Amino acid sequence: MMPERNDDFIFEVKGIKKYFPMDDYKFAKSKIRYLHAVDDVSFNIKRGEIFGIIGESGSGKSTIGRCLLGLHKIDSGKIYFNGNEISGLTKAQMKEYRPHMQMIFQNPLASFNPKMTIGKTFYELARVYKMDKNEADKRIKEQLKVIRLNEDVLNRLPKELSGGQLQRLAIARALMLKPEFLLADEPVSALDVSVQAQILNLMADLRDDLGQTILFISHDLTVVRHTCDTVAVVYLGVIVEMGSAEELYSNVMHPYTKALISAKPKEHPLQETNRILLEGDIPNAIDIGEGCRFANRCSKFRKGLCSERTPKLKKVGENHWVACHYLNE
Repeated sequence: MMPERNDDFIFEVKGIKKYFPMDDYKFAKSKIRYLHAVDDVSFNIKRGEIFGIIGESGSGKSTIGRCLLGLHKIDSGKIYFNGNEISGLTKAQMKEYRPHMQMIFQNPLASFNPKMTIGKTFYELARVYKMDKNEADKRIKEQLKVIRLNEDVLNRLPKELSGGQLQRLAIARALMLKPEFLLADEPVSALDVSVQAQILNLMADLRDDLGQTILFISHDLTVVRHTCDTVAVVYLGVIVEMGSAEELYSNVMHPYTKALISAKPKEHPLQETNRILLEGDIPNAIDIGEGCRFANRCSKFRKGLCSERTPKLKKVGENHWVACHYLNE
């Protein structure tokens, strides 16, 4: 029986897991080993918000995003889009949902065919989704106004444009289909700092003016703090802290989140920092057993239970959850 739809949420993610086999099934001499990329992750994305996922490289944040879009088949758990379960759909069945969820990639130059003009790229998208020329012309002009670029860019090749212009055009192309949801995977990390601010301001405008829902994946805590409404901190495939950006950053509780924030660059040469240096090695993500994944690097709370049982997210504030056994001690 289909659960009752909650109109406040565009995505509801319940206990999803995604493991990647590390050995070839045909030639494995013993039991197949698995990389635990996403392990029992749950969260909801409100309609009209920018939801941020942050973490170190290899933490699983991009895999989470790709699972939501059906680019990776999850091994267990459930994903609901607008109240409809999409986690078990085939590629053919997912085609119905594709126009409603679009993706913006990290490298804007690689997002475009280098041999096609920008205009041909846009019209190719229109052709695939069976738009007539008048409708395509109208939508292209509308999106160019949104991203504040002139129509002459349509006659140019990708190599003739800057990274910032290409990323704006990638956003415009994603908006061509009027999606309800955008996945932005490290959308500014390949851009100059001065251009990053322009793209971030554009995303904020999409949220504020168009009510666009965005999943924003990044490793930059400063960017996430000033862009996102809700933030989830991911470590080795699990969420260790989650909450509204305002509450999470004003009351950081998990030791991993504290270490991440302490590592951000100075905003001023005279600013004093209190860098937290993590001890120990990052655990191997292959066939991870029970226990806290941060335990061997946590000098503050580590006790016996940490190596015996995986902590679950528990509510510590109105819009704040933390996964730690001994946080209140």
